Amino acid sequence: MIAPAPAVDEARGGAAGQEGPARHKRRTVAGRLLASYLVVLAAFALTVGWSVQALRAASRDAQLLRAGYVPLLLRIGEVLAEQNVFNAQLNHITAAKNPGDVREWLETARRTRPLAFSIVKDAARALAGADEVEGGAGAGVGQAAGSSGVRRFSDEIAAEVTAIERIVGASPERFSQLFQALAVGNRELAERTRDELVKREVEGAQRLRAIKSRVEEQMESLTVEARRREERSMHLLLGLGVLTLLVGAVMSLYARRVLAPLTAVTERANAVARGDLTPKQVLATNDEIGELATTFEGMVAAIRRARAELVNAERLAAIGKMAAHVTHEIRNPLSSIGLNLELLEEEVARASAADMPDAELRPVMKESAQLVAAIRAEVDRLSRIAEQYLSVARRPRPQLVPERVDDLVQELVAFVRPELDRAGVAVRVEVEEGPEILLDESQLRQALLNLLRNAREAMPKGGEIVVSVRFSGGAATIAVDDTGPGVPEELRASIFDPFFTTKQRGTGLGLAVTRDIVEAHGGAISCEPREAGGTRFRIVLPAGGAPAQGRAAEAHAAL
Repeated sequence: MIAPAPAVDEARGGAAGQEGPARHKRRTVAGRLLASYLVVLAAFALTVGWSVQALRAASRDAQLLRAGYVPLLLRIGEVLAEQNVFNAQLNHITAAKNPGDVREWLETARRTRPLAFSIVKDAARALAGADEVEGGAGAGVGQAAGSSGVRRFSDEIAAEVTAIERIVGASPERFSQLFQALAVGNRELAERTRDELVKREVEGAQRLRAIKSRVEEQMESLTVEARRREERSMHLLLGLGVLTLLVGAVMSLYARRVLAPLTAVTERANAVARGDLTPKQVLATNDEIGELATTFEGMVAAIRRARAELVNAERLAAIGKMAAHVTHEIRNPLSSIGLNLELLEEEVARASAADMPDAELRPVMKESAQLVAAIRAEVDRLSRIAEQYLSVARRPRPQLVPERVDDLVQELVAFVRPELDRAGVAVRVEVEEGPEILLDESQLRQALLNLLRNAREAMPKGGEIVVSVRFSGGAATIAVDDTGPGVPEELRASIFDPFFTTKQRGTGLGLAVTRDIVEAHGGAISCEPREAGGTRFRIVLPAGGAPAQGRAAEAHAAL
């Protein structure tokens, strides 16, 4: 069979084609799966990174509240409480039963008040320090801006506390004047001095309450922002989680798609193991699986061709046995019949030529001559059948010598032209001059003669045969075209099988012998439909000098 051969060469050609520059561009399965894994890993890393960032922001806010704002608020509250008590004692000093005791308390409070203000300023500076520790060197732009705002706020608080301390600590001699007026009993001077001092202390208390309110507002703003950030982080984490799952699902489908051809190759291998050797379309993928599928399909095509060759060899062996039997049982009797027919023909011819008085015997003699001629035709046909069987069974290996194909074709056409003319078939030759080809002249002549007679028999009412010879790359292409009814598509793949024929009295060996001769020359033969109608038999004979397998591959590639 010739039909599977192109499939084999195509599969081999596809595999060979991948060994060229395209091999360097091949995408490996491992690389594609690794890329999909890295995409999933990147999505997961994005989710984890955002989670860590959100946790760090929440931790920073919590630490800022715990180590910064809360201590500052407590210290301001303590100083404000002391300031309120101080204001109360100062406001009632003129009505106290023991002014001396109140004086000692106020003097003690005045001496300790700078320490309290200093503690508040230290707490304000600690607020900025806590924010700097939490912000760190790796803080983002938003955190850096927040750290700058906290530092500015702490500086404002420290400056405000210093201003309050300056207000309540100004004019210490006024306290001495108050205590002196109380000591001498000058109540009017004492109350006037007390009112001035109370006014200043109340202003300090009000400013302390304003500072406390600002700190509380900052704490509330930080809490609200932390809650908003928490909600935003939850939404983003949820979105990133869904995105990670979606990316994972998409990458899983992608990996399944990448590995899908491997499943097809496995199913194909199981089908081949069950005996299915029909050609299948190879799924073209630019990776190892695609190369495996192409190589495997090429192997299946080679097995199919080897099996076809084995079947053909078995058929030829059977034909050889049959040919031997035909030679022993039929050919010798046919020779005797042929000799006797020659004698009978001579007698009938002699009797027909003689003058016979009885006119009634002349039609009888004429009919006898026709019967003898019919018997001669059948004997000749049986002899040709026997010769065909013998040619299949005993055909020697071709003796390849350099020959000119164009000269051989022209000589053969000149030889069969009278036979074709009697059948009403015109023949035309179109040849190119080319190099000599290694071939066996007698065997190739027999193959071409089979094709010409096959074309003649396909046109019982006459027609035209065109024999052409073309050269390309040193190889010769011989085409025999006819204008007959053509070969049906469903029968074209079987016409080279031994014993396959569509003729009522054919043996089915002519085209089988022709194919064997061509393949023995390392060539290839094909049967193709013509666009204008009819059939074209095309023989490709590669340039000489190559091994037989190499020439066969070249011929199949040319077909």
